[in-house]
Amino acid sequence: MKNKQIISATLFSLCTANLSAQELTISVTNLTQGIYFTPIIAASHNDTTSIFNVATSASAALQALAEGGDISGVSTMLTSASANVVENPAMGLLAPATTTEFNLSTSDGNTYLSMAAMMLPTNDGFVGLNSWPVPADAGTYTVMVNAYDAGTEANDEIINGGGAPGTPGIPAAPGGDAGTNGTGMVDAQTNANVHIHRGALGDDNLTGGASDLDNRVHRWLNPVVKVTVTVQ
Repeated sequence: MKNKQIISATLFSLCTANLSAQELTISVTNLTQGIYFTPIIAASHNDTTSIFNVATSASAALQALAEGGDISGVSTMLTSASANVVENPAMGLLAPATTTEFNLSTSDGNTYLSMAAMMLPTNDGFVGLNSWPVPADAGTYTVMVNAYDAGTEANDEIINGGGAPGTPGIPAAPGGDAGTNGTGMVDAQTNANVHIHRGALGDDNLTGGASDLDNRVHRWLNPVVKVTVTVQ
């Protein structure tokens, strides 16, 4: 009798876990006028896992993502936490005013949703949805997502191919619409913690000035992303 009770309890637990798992269809829309997103990483995970936390120092994995678009460290962290991970659903950069869509499951108790991608051209700016609780009820939900500064690099706004962690500068301007020969907006990072991004300052001098960013193209205001989650 005792063995039968154990088997019944185990089967009930497995059935409950399967019933509670939800299938998610997620779309990510770039709301900016001239900013591109590097390959996106998204995951459903448990309540003890996070890609970033505001007002704290960025991890090495987040720094690599925010300064160079390298999602491998974040992916390793999420995978080691038994998260369900989706990498690069747009198959490359997500251009302004475009959308990518993908599927995720909340199986294995992964009932929180996170997403991140570097913003180009920025020094260490990234879009981030952090540990959003997936609703228990079926339906379609919209989340507006802000841009964050990793706090790991001064926002000099100089495009020089820099993208390795700790290397000053911006890797590239994918739209081919930036200037050159900027002298640098700032030379120090005053807030070394993850914080809301101040936005690109830029200037209108495409052959000099302080910034290589064009203030007519690369400025933005939060939010910068619309995430639509359909819970089935």
